[in-house]
Amino acid sequence: MKRSLFISFIIIFNIVIDQVSKIWTRAYVVPGSKSEIIGDYFTLHNVENSGAFLGMGSDLSPTMRAIFLLIVPVAVMAYVLFLVFRNKDLDTFSLIGFCCILGGGMANIYDRFMYGSVTDMFHIDFGGVFRTGIFNVADMSVMVGLGLLILGNFKKKEA
Repeated sequence: MKRSLFISFIIIFNIVIDQVSKIWTRAYVVPGSKSEIIGDYFTLHNVENSGAFLGMGSDLSPTMRAIFLLIVPVAVMAYVLFLVFRNKDLDTFSLIGFCCILGGGMANIYDRFMYGSVTDMFHIDFGGVFRTGIFNVADMSVMVGLGLLILGNFKKKEA
């Protein structure tokens, strides 16, 4: 029971911080605008992304977009959610990592169902390879989750 509450809390926390940031962005940031937070290095935007990561898939037909951006992700999220609750052998890094990925993924899927797109708002540009696309808090949750999975995998190999 305690483990299930922990899992649920992390997933819900990731969804809530993402949705609050998107609600705020939709309410206070002009669509298509760019506001400097730290010069041109860190900027705030309001962009609706009808595709996946970095807009990939936005040019697909509506049917293919529904399959690849809604149906497949929902099936994958359901399977991973099942595994996270069922597999009691996951180390802490992996458990939290999967929960972050689930929370971020669910938050973006929610947007696709509710709005037909995902609101992205952050952009980092330190020049050269240190430049991101425009992303959101859910994307950060997924990336942190992947980092924790990698870290958990290295910790297993040390033991």
